[in-house]
Amino acid sequence: MELFLVMGVLPLVLLVLGFPIFVILMLSSIITIFFIMDLPITMVQIELFGSVDNYKLIAVPFFIFAGAIMAQGGISRRLVEWVISLLGAIRGSLALTTVGACTIFGAISGSSPATVAAIGGMLFPSLREKGYPERFASGLLASSGAIAGIIPPSIAMILYGAAAEESVRHLFIAGILPGLFIAFCMGVYIYFYAKQRGIREGSKFQVKNVARKTKAGVWALGTPVIILGGIYAGIFSPTEAAGVSCLYAIIVAMWIYADLNFRGLWKVIIESIYLTAQVLIIVGAATLFSRLLTIAGVPQEIVSWIDNLGLSPWMVLLIINLFLLAVGCVLDPASAILVLAPILKPVILAAGIDPVHFGIIMTVNVSIGMFTPPFGLNIFITQALFKVPLSSLYPGLLPFIGINLLALGVISYWPDLSLVLVRILG
Repeated sequence: MELFLVMGVLPLVLLVLGFPIFVILMLSSIITIFFIMDLPITMVQIELFGSVDNYKLIAVPFFIFAGAIMAQGGISRRLVEWVISLLGAIRGSLALTTVGACTIFGAISGSSPATVAAIGGMLFPSLREKGYPERFASGLLASSGAIAGIIPPSIAMILYGAAAEESVRHLFIAGILPGLFIAFCMGVYIYFYAKQRGIREGSKFQVKNVARKTKAGVWALGTPVIILGGIYAGIFSPTEAAGVSCLYAIIVAMWIYADLNFRGLWKVIIESIYLTAQVLIIVGAATLFSRLLTIAGVPQEIVSWIDNLGLSPWMVLLIINLFLLAVGCVLDPASAILVLAPILKPVILAAGIDPVHFGIIMTVNVSIGMFTPPFGLNIFITQALFKVPLSSLYPGLLPFIGINLLALGVISYWPDLSLVLVRILG
């Protein structure tokens, strides 16, 4: 009972009071060590430093840095212009461009908030000018940015790989088709939305224009090709690919496009350091918290409880999905994955669910949480950047939440969508 109060009730109370998530996890863990489990306090420093001493996690600061350079160095703008040239006069072409640009930029940065900021800053004013309602435009950007958490190289997948001890390369491969599937589902909705409202904002498709924009953006388009192609071809690991992406981004932004100078680079470095520190301190605190739950036997009790219920694998997945969706509404993806992945892995293994497939399911769940009220991070970023009131933003999110939930159902109960490429390329 005491353990439940300290590691179950106390974190919820502190979360409602507005405490930072790493403080909540650390405080709950230290109280548990001192007053409930009687463990040595040295466990805190061992888990904190041991958790970040992980080769897979080196990729996180690299991808954060690469994504920041691309957002500041004109690469994202050229990607957007290239996608616009391809879509031409298709119904809803500008909204479709938003989804396509977020997907491509996500394949570079791996960060959902960075994608919303980089792509939204360019496209939100244009969406409004072309007649899209404020609620639709803001909901579209907040939800499209979440695709970056699913399409590889996803930072969320790197964290899951570290927490669940699974291959990041396999997770990246498994995330390709689900990420594209979600983008496709959103694209279908956008097309019929624009058709119903008579929106046709694009220009006629022209091969010359596509060729011109492709030539201008070829170096920007080379980024995901180098990162993902190198990983899938076995040339380098995801961590090595992250380092290569940083070097490539610096060369392209500073010397090929010349949109970034040394002063701008220094600013990007400082911003990336702050963001990396925020992620890694959550990694340490969440690992400690999860370790204490494991010592207390919580995962084993959950497995035993589910076994006693005699549920089929699809029912287990349904319960876990509902639980993760609820968690995603209040916790950031990093915290949710790092705390819950080690706890849920024995559960899904007992149910016969592939851990790589489950990694995609978990990533999609927490990505939906990024734009689900009340605490979705993309909601706050969209509101802050575009000054959209919550009274307009929340209704605009509802259709996109529904689309993503339908896609999640398909991804959850059709394992081959995630695993077919792993079998071919793995």
